[in-house]
Amino acid sequence: MRLDIHNSDIPLLCRACEARHKGICGALDPKQLQQLGRQTGRREVAAGTELVAAGVQTDGYANILSGIVKLSKLMADGRQQIVGLQFAPDFVGRPFAASSDVSAEAASTVRICTFPRSALEDMVRQSPGLEHRLHEQALRELDDAREWMMTLGQKSAAEKVATFLLLLSRHVDPLVEGYSDHLEIPLKRSDIADFLGLTVETVSRNLTQLRKAGVLTIQKNRLVTVNDFSLLETAAGL
Repeated sequence: MRLDIHNSDIPLLCRACEARHKGICGALDPKQLQQLGRQTGRREVAAGTELVAAGVQTDGYANILSGIVKLSKLMADGRQQIVGLQFAPDFVGRPFAASSDVSAEAASTVRICTFPRSALEDMVRQSPGLEHRLHEQALRELDDAREWMMTLGQKSAAEKVATFLLLLSRHVDPLVEGYSDHLEIPLKRSDIADFLGLTVETVSRNLTQLRKAGVLTIQKNRLVTVNDFSLLETAAGL
C-alpha cells in the first residue's frame, strides 16, 4: 500500500518515462522527482541536431529517452572523429564543468528530457544517490572507452563491424534486456567508417559478407535483422 502512495506522488511525466529506472532519475525519491520535474521539458530533435557544442558553456543537461547521440571531437584542420555513442537512458552533459571538449549531436531522431544546469546541480547537492548515479555513468563511459580502444587497436575490420552491430543491438531499446534482433542503423556509412577507423567501402563489404553468410538480413541499407547472435559474436571475436 505504501508503494502505491509513493507511485501516486511521482509526476505523471516521470511515471511514463521509459528511461527513469535505469537512468540517473532512478536515484531520486518522489519529492525530488517533483522538484526536478517542475523544471524539466521533453522534446524530440531531428538527426543532425547539435545538443552540446564543444567548448561552449552549457546551461542545461538532458536524459536520452530514445534514439542515439554521437560524440565527436574536431581537429584544428577540420577533421572530425566520432569518439563515442550514447543511448537511452544515458545522461548528456558534464555536471559541474563549464563546458565539454566534445560535441554531442543527434545521430537519429532523439527524444530527450531536458533540465537546467542549476536545477541538476542543486539536486546533486541534496541527493548523494544522484551523485552516485552520475559517478557510475562516468565510470561506465570510461570502461566503454577502454573497451573501444581495444576494439580499434586489436580487432580486424570484420570484427570491428560485427562489434559495432552488437553494440547497437544491445542499446537500441532500453526496455529490452540483452540484444534486440531488429534494429535500424542510425549512422551514415561514412560515420560508421569514422567511428570504426575504416573506409566506407570496407564497412559496406563486411556488412555484405555478414548478410551473405546468413548472420543478418539487411533491408534498405539501414534496417537490420540479426538471424544468429552466436555467429555475430563469433564474427566479433568474442
